[in-house]
Parts: sequence; structure tokens; C-alpha cells
Amino acid sequence: MADHLIKEIQEALAVLSISEKAEFFPKFFKTGKGEYGEGDVFLGVKVPDQRSVAKEYYSKISLQELSILLSSKYHEHRLTALFMLISKFEKTKDKAVKEEIIQFYLNHLPYVNNWDLVDSTCYKILGRYAFETGKEELLRDLSDSDEMWHKRIAVVGTMHYVKKGSFELTKEFVIKNLRHPHDLMHKANGWLLREMGQKDERELISFLNKYYHEMPRTCLRYAIEKLDEEVRQDYLKGRI
Repeated sequence: MADHLIKEIQEALAVLSISEKAEFFPKFFKTGKGEYGEGDVFLGVKVPDQRSVAKEYYSKISLQELSILLSSKYHEHRLTALFMLISKFEKTKDKAVKEEIIQFYLNHLPYVNNWDLVDSTCYKILGRYAFETGKEELLRDLSDSDEMWHKRIAVVGTMHYVKKGSFELTKEFVIKNLRHPHDLMHKANGWLLREMGQKDERELISFLNKYYHEMPRTCLRYAIEKLDEEVRQDYLKGRI
């Protein structure tokens, strides 16, 4: 029965495959040798179509079955599995089930291994759980990890905090990994700072005034994107 359901989901995704997308995605997600997505394989299914499949099957599939789908070599299998996991987490009110889902997510982090897989899921599952239970150590442990994807999960996971008007954890993680060598971390840090500024511009300005000279250029550009042009230029040209 489990094999039948997994095969049904895989076939549903295969039908939605677009050859042009299958050719484009490996370049877009940097799957070449030495690149961050090295070895990833794509079917060529658009994200809205994956969401539709996830919506149809999330209530039917067990975590054991999701584990098989999430460990697939195909990117779209993994992302669709994660969309289903989000729905399971958001729909349940059972604390035990939520904790089971959190443990499942943490146990399957090796498969949450590209920026879209990270960004689509971590704040909706892990970030929300950490905020609602006060278990911020789950995110701190990931921020301290040597794995770049773990660090990105940690800082993007604080998006839930930012949406709730809580900024200290975001600032803590950005400072901790401010000089990380990979631009995917520079982008993530800048993105979360920008979102913080959208909620409270004074918080962003205060943070920038203290740290912008140390920021990688990409991080700074992301962080100041929504500020007035004159203020943006002041930061870019170091006039503050």
C-alpha cells in the first residue's frame, strides 16, 4: 500500500514535468561539479504544480512514506514531500504529532539541501515550533553547525520570529555568521535583515549603523533594498 501511494505521487509529478524546465533547473540551482547543488536531479515540475500535488496527498501519506519520498534523488520529490510535511504540521493541534514532525524534519536535514528546500520550509516548521515552545536551542544548534545549509535553516527559520515582531534571534544569527564565505549565507542574512526592517525600520537602521562596514556587499544590498534611495546610497558609499 505504501509503495502504491508513493508511486502514485511520483507519477502525478512525472505527468507535470516540462522538458524545458528539466533542462533549465540544473543550471538555475547550480548542480555542476563543485557548485552548491552538485548532483541534484530535476524532473522539471513547476512549484505551483508541486503544491497542488502536495495538497491532494498530504492527508493520505504517513511520515514513513514521506521519508521515502523525501530521500529521493529528484528535487521535486523532496520539495513536494516537504510541502506535505508543512501541511501536516499546520493542520494538527496535537502536540505529540507536532513534536514527531519536528524530529522527522531534523532527522531528514541531509535532504533539505538546496536554498528553495530550506526557504520554503524551515520557518514554517522549525521556526514556528521554536517560537511557540521557546526551544530556540534547536535553531542555535543549527546556526553553530559547520554545514552551510544548517546555518541557512537557522537564520531563515527566524522569519517566524520576525513576523511576530521578535528580532533578537535574527540579529544573533546574522552576527554569528556575518562573514561566512558563501554568498548564499550573505543573501539569507541580508534577506532576514530586510524583513526585520519591513517590520521596524529603526531596528534595521540601528543594526546597520553598527555592522554595515563589516557586511559582505551582497548582504548589505539585500538588507537595504527597501530603504529610501538616498539612505541606500549613504550606506553603499560608506557615508554613515
